[in-house]
Amino acid sequence: MTDYVNMLPAFMLVFIRVLAFFSVLPIYGHRSIPVSHKIGLAGILAWIMIFTLDAPEIQVDTGFLLLIMKEILVGLMVGLIAMMLLYAIQVAGGFIDAMMGFMIANVVDPQTGAQSPLVGSYLYTFALLFLLAVNGHHMLLDGIYYSYQFVPLEQLFLPFGQENIIQFVTQTFNSMFIIAFQMAFPIVGSLFLVDVALGMVSRAVPQMNVFVVGMPLKIIVGLLLLTVFLGVFFMIVQKLFDQMLLAMRTLLQLLGGA
Repeated sequence: MTDYVNMLPAFMLVFIRVLAFFSVLPIYGHRSIPVSHKIGLAGILAWIMIFTLDAPEIQVDTGFLLLIMKEILVGLMVGLIAMMLLYAIQVAGGFIDAMMGFMIANVVDPQTGAQSPLVGSYLYTFALLFLLAVNGHHMLLDGIYYSYQFVPLEQLFLPFGQENIIQFVTQTFNSMFIIAFQMAFPIVGSLFLVDVALGMVSRAVPQMNVFVVGMPLKIIVGLLLLTVFLGVFFMIVQKLFDQMLLAMRTLLQLLGGA
């Protein structure tokens, strides 16, 4: 019984990091999952992990509060950088919506509760289903477990003053927009050619109302292109998942001072 009491501070720290991960990670941080389920799953995983991590005895003193803050920051930062890359799909959907004329009708994203583009929500749902299909949710759990190899439980401070951490987060944020543009470029480029063709038709046939004809034409062409694009989309999403896991690992290495 004494051993379990001595392990309680370390268990609390592991539980806080896992719960911080679950609050922002893809799938696990979804708003449709009740908070009680997230807390229960985090508690079960923390109880399993505490016996495999060979955690040291943690003293409850003033430094324990710093360890709690460090665990929260590690979980939130690594989870947010994963979500940042995954939201490239939403940004790409916004580009496509702008060209198709769907920006006037946004929907409420159940993940964040904010307004999101129609095509972006459509593609993001497919991406989450694909993440489940390729066991990506298991890889995220692996990332939580192996995070203790890079940022140990007893590490008191995070090296936020290092320039390479800020530079890495900025590069990841930049790559999110690059991936979004690459993802949306085939459809956006094709719809731009439709606009060019409509412009040429309006010059050749001035009596035709291009605004009346152009809107439904662009929607039809955009939906047809989406059906063709889905195969390529899953290939891009697969690479996006790999880059997301690599970004999580790299950030953990930087936070651990490696």
